[in-house]
Amino acid sequence: MKPLKTKVSITLDADVIDEIRKLAEEDDRSFSQYINLALKEYLRETKPKKGKLYV
Repeated sequence: MKPLKTKVSITLDADVIDEIRKLAEEDDRSFSQYINLALKEYLRETKPKKGKLYV
């Protein structure tokens, strides 16, 4: 079973949106999927290894 998702509203700079749209299209993903993937990757790289906050 897939984890539940929550809708959020954020404001992004237009140039950031344009770049994410391009990258998402190149990766054959939706805008939302690409942002989710990028954030997961960022969290994995920046969170301390001790005590898993994010899997």
